[in-house]
Order: sequence, then C-alpha cells, then structure tokens
Amino acid sequence: MEGMVEFWSQIGSIMATLMFVCTFAERVLPSRVWDSLESYFYKIVHSLFGFLFTDVTITFEEYQSDESFHGRNEAYTAIENYLSIDSSERASKLKAKTTKGMRSIAFSMDDYEVITDEFEGIKVKWYLEKQLPVSQSISWDVSRDEGRRCYKLMFKDKYRSIITESYIPYVIEEGKKIKKRNKFQKLYTNCNGDDRDLWTYVTFQHPATFDAIAMEPNKKQEIINDLMAFTKSKEYYNKIGKAWKRGYLLYGPPGTGKSSVIAAMANLLHYDVYDLELTAVQDNTSLRKLLIDTSKKSIIVIEDIDCSLDLTGQRKNQSKDDENKDSKVLPIKEMAKGTRDKKKSKSKVTLSGLLNFIDGLWSACGEERIILFTTNHVDKLDPALIRRGRMDKHIELSYCGFEAFKVLAKNYLNLESHNLFEKIRTLLEETRMTPADVAENLMPKSPGLENAGEVGLENLILALEKAKEVERLKAEEALKDDGDNGELDEEESDEEDDEEDGSEGEGTSDEDEDDDSSDEDLLKI
Repeated sequence: MEGMVEFWSQIGSIMATLMFVCTFAERVLPSRVWDSLESYFYKIVHSLFGFLFTDVTITFEEYQSDESFHGRNEAYTAIENYLSIDSSERASKLKAKTTKGMRSIAFSMDDYEVITDEFEGIKVKWYLEKQLPVSQSISWDVSRDEGRRCYKLMFKDKYRSIITESYIPYVIEEGKKIKKRNKFQKLYTNCNGDDRDLWTYVTFQHPATFDAIAMEPNKKQEIINDLMAFTKSKEYYNKIGKAWKRGYLLYGPPGTGKSSVIAAMANLLHYDVYDLELTAVQDNTSLRKLLIDTSKKSIIVIEDIDCSLDLTGQRKNQSKDDENKDSKVLPIKEMAKGTRDKKKSKSKVTLSGLLNFIDGLWSACGEERIILFTTNHVDKLDPALIRRGRMDKHIELSYCGFEAFKVLAKNYLNLESHNLFEKIRTLLEETRMTPADVAENLMPKSPGLENAGEVGLENLILALEKAKEVERLKAEEALKDDGDNGELDEEESDEEDDEEDGSEGEGTSDEDEDDDSSDEDLLKI
C-alpha cells in the first residue's frame, strides 16, 4: 500500500514538473519554436501516461502514405467533419477558417487538443496530433511545411469490437453527410512544385447557366442531356469496363463562350472545377499526382490546350538540328547557360504523359469526373489527343446566329421581339460576329435610359454593317491579289516562251551558216 502511494506521488510530481516546463516554454520561447517542440512534449506525456487513460489507440493519418503522391485520406476528412460540431462546443483550443466568398466561419480542433465522445454508453477520446518532419523540427521559416496531422482514437480494449465494427463506420458516414450538407463549389488551380499543397482553391461563384448562354437551342439541349445521362451511368460504365469519366472538347474562335459553357456545366451538375495550368506542371509524374489529388464530381479543365504545350501534332523532337547549328556559333558557356534556363523554366510534360492522364491506367483513380479541353485551333492538335474515347464529345462554338442573338437581347435588353430583329437576322446571315462582340454592342452604355433597347439594337446594326463592309473589302483585296498573281504568272510564261523561241532561232541560224559553208566547199571542189 505504501508502495502504491509512493508511486502515485512520483507520478504526480513528474506531471507537475512537465506542466511547469510546458507553461514556461510556451511563454518564453518564440511561437514558431514552441510549435516545433510542442509535439515532442505531448508525445512524451502520452508515452509515459497513456496507459492511465486508454488501452487501445487507432491512428487515422491525414495522408495514407507519401503526401506528395497520394491524396488526402477520406477517413481523416470525414472524422474532421464529424468532430467539427463537438469541437465548437467542447474543445478549449479551436482553429477557425473561412474561404473567400463564405459568410460563416468553420471551427475545428486545434493541434494536440483532446475531445471526448460517447457512443452507446461508451466513452472514447479523440486526440489531434501534428507530426513534424525530422529535417525541420525546429525552424524559423514560417513558410515551410508544418508537417502532417493525424487523429488518434483512444478507448478501452473491452469495447474493441463495438468501436471497430459500429462506431468508426458511424463516424465516417456522419462525417460524409456533414460534408455534403456544408458543400460549396470550389474553383481549384494547381500550385507550383515547391508549395505544400498540390491545389489551392476559392469559392466558385460564376453565375453562368445554360439559360443565359448564347447558343442554338438544339445544341444547348443536346449538351444538357449528355451531361445528365453521364451522371446516371455509373452501372453502365462498370458494365462496359471503362472508368466513369467523360471527355469534352470545346473549340471555336475566341469570344464564342467556351469559358461560360464550362461554368454552366459546373453549375448544372454542382461539380467542383479544377483549372489545370499545364505550363506550371514540372513533368509527367507531377501531372499524375495532380490527377490523384482531384475529387470525384469534378470538372478538370485545360483551357487553350493548343497554347499550353507543344501538343500540336509534333511528336518528334525537331530541335536537334537547330541545337547542332547553334553549337557551331555559340560559346560553350552560353550554351550551358541556355540549357540550364531551359531545364528550369520549361515544363517536361509530354504528349504521352497527357494521354495517360486522360485515358491511361491513372485515369481510373477516381470516378464521376469530366475532363474538358478548349482550343481556338482544333486543327493544330494531335489527332491522338482528341480522338473519340478520349474526347468523347466535340462541341463547336461558332459565330453568333439569330437564335443566340435573341438570348442575348433577352439578357441584356429584356427584349423578346422588336421591329429591328429581322434586319439583324439578315445581317447575321451575311457576316460573322462572335457572341461576345454582339453582347458588347447590346450592352447599354448608360444605365437608366428609356430607349436603351432600341439604342442597343441600332448599335449592333451599325457594328454588323461595318463588319460586313470590312469583309467585302478584304474579299476584293484577295481577288485583286489573285488577279495580280495571275497576270504575273502570264507574263512569266510569255517571257519563257520568248526565250524558247530565241533559242530555237539561234539554232536555225547556226544550221544556215553550216549549210552555206558546205556549199562553198562543194564549189571549190
């Protein structure tokens, strides 16, 4: 009995000493240094006295393996959402975060905080631990990686079966429901290779809808039907043995509404949007990491893919001859410097890597995703990149037609009919103008005008007539150039004929001279 009393008194003394040291260090040391040391302090406490509180500990890591390659652990995210409700009410240390565009603030457990939960009369404890990399356990640079986090679930061993078979599935399911209730659309962009996260995001708030897009009604409805059929085709894709994804290619001149169509697709399906900037991706491996880190129910967008990388049908490296030529002229130092700059700045993503990203084995890492390309010059893209099966649906967005104009007139001027509509119909059939240019001319320059609708239509008519005149002049110049080229060709052909005639004449005179000389020889004989 005396031994037990002495044991507990020693335990109390050690804990009091540790708490004093902890409080002193937190107040004296800089916050960055204390954050680095805090994890080690709590590790010591849990290793020494964890047996007093629990028998079993289950760890849920934020990342399943190497965080630079695998995506975030879904179980960790679900637990984080589940505990967010209890955190705001029970935890003494909280983290508050918000996203641009959000009106409310979300609270979650702070690092090294403990929360008690109860399930069917069983009390368990959740502990959030931060694990710092050894190489930067103490660092003054706040911009560096802060390490990974993990949730630790602690409970008595006699409740093992209930916790593993009932409680944990319950927590994950509830966490997913909470995430769905609190879900808001996000617009992601890929970070530089030196950043901690692969993607960063803001709230997606683009107002575009298919009702407001200037497009032919039949084509618009065709796109909507195709999208809705895709969202309901999970079993069909499983049946045919394909990954549940679909590729779309939007092509057409600038100003035809390709970006607006992307936003309308995202709003229709309530999908997140991943705007992938290929020039910021270092190599094919980095591209695969980005793909793995995307969520399901998302649209992966590569805009202006013909300008992103050298994917315009040139599969062979044609720069070897140029490099050999340059090596004869440039000094060795300049060549080395240029090579270093090229390696440092240019992306090494290849066509093969992009094809595997779209349709290879790695494309099956996830489901219910749309991969979408846009381009202004579809003829420049490699056929292998846009073939059916990779880009399943090709959608051409062309110049503004009359049906598209009526949508714009309704949106900008609140007009469904007007006596100038027929004239505009005729002009749109005779000349080409993008929906963006039509909208710019319809937009009222001064809000509040009583006759804003008529003024907007008249502005559009003037713009269309001017565009028609410009096209006429260009056509006349083209015909004139063709005519001049034809006359030049005729003159060149006449000169060639004259030269041939001259050469034939010279040949004839030479023959005559030969005949005369032969006659003279005969007379002499």
